[in-house]
Amino acid sequence: MSTKNIMIVGVGGQGSLLASKLLGQLLLKNGYDVKVSEVHGMSQRGGSVVTYVRYGDKVYSPIIDKGEADVIVSFELLEAARYMEYLKPEGRIVTNTQTIDPMPVITGAASYPENLVEKMQSAGAQVDAMDCLSLAVEAGSPKAVNMVLMGRLSKYFEFTDAQWEEAMQAVVPAKFLEMNKKAFALGKQQ
Repeated sequence: MSTKNIMIVGVGGQGSLLASKLLGQLLLKNGYDVKVSEVHGMSQRGGSVVTYVRYGDKVYSPIIDKGEADVIVSFELLEAARYMEYLKPEGRIVTNTQTIDPMPVITGAASYPENLVEKMQSAGAQVDAMDCLSLAVEAGSPKAVNMVLMGRLSKYFEFTDAQWEEAMQAVVPAKFLEMNKKAFALGKQQ
């Protein structure tokens, strides 16, 4: 199979690293060659964070160039729009509708852009946007946004729930497993 490319984008502290580990584990367990990049960005300071997950028969590099991403998974709406140029034509964006003001908005130097979902759709992206934060809270913690997003992403893969759960058990600490499974299920059901 040809190499597939997934970008996971968000703001530091949202759980994108665990999401990329889960996806990498799932793909490895199912026989793919997988490359997962390190987290790029100011993850410790609430800045923009990007992780690349590439998989296929043979993957030589963890880097995704502009116009190559099959899917962008975004933890925050503006981050989805910011990385649109990496999406393939007719690629898919799976995004949380949560907004987190970047520093220029906080300082009053800029305003948060409006109608981002519509703008991304107008640019040709297939956008699957949902309020992952409220579902994460329903599951037991606002920190479970990552698993809500992975549940939503799972709708576009042919892996079974059991395969996702096996990967989850490998990367999620046992004391948080049930909550994360619930968050995953809520994301998938919406």
